[in-house]
Amino acid sequence: MIGSIISAIVIGAIIGALARLIIPGRQNLSLGVTLVVGIAAALVGTLIAAALGIANTRGIDWWEHIIQLALAVLGVLLVVQINARKT
Repeated sequence: MIGSIISAIVIGAIIGALARLIIPGRQNLSLGVTLVVGIAAALVGTLIAAALGIANTRGIDWWEHIIQLALAVLGVLLVVQINARKT
C-alpha cells in the first residue's frame, strides 16, 4: 500500500513535469499544482489501462504511461485555461 502511494507520487511528478514540457509556451503553474495534476493523471490513467486490460504486461507498460501522459497534458491545459479566465 505504501509502495503504491510512493510510486504514484513519483510517477505523477514525472508525468506532470513531462506534460508541462510538451505544452509549448510558459504555463503559470506552481510545482504543487503540477504534482497534483500528474498524480491524478497517473491514477486515472492506471484505472483506464486496467479497464482496457493493458495495465499489467511484461516489461514497461508503455500504453499505460502514454494514457497517463495524455491525461496529464489535458489536465495541465485545463488548469492553465481556468487560471487564464480568473485573471
